[in-house]
Amino acid sequence: MKTMVLLAFLAILASLGSALFFMLRGDRKPAPHSEDNGRRMARMLAWRVGLSIALFIALLLAWKLGYIQPTGLPAA
Repeated sequence: MKTMVLLAFLAILASLGSALFFMLRGDRKPAPHSEDNGRRMARMLAWRVGLSIALFIALLLAWKLGYIQPTGLPAA
């Protein structure tokens, strides 16, 4: 389970990094291709959001099914 969470975090960071790459690449290309970088950046950010939501749902499901147990200080 720890490996899957680590891989999900790495995938989230990779999509965030590629979105940063396309954002920094900017408008160096001629006008017809400049929108392509914006679309790629938006697509990578959408992947990041989707991966984050999928990780959150997977963690909730694993907790509900008993695969992981909460630890830490008691609330009371």
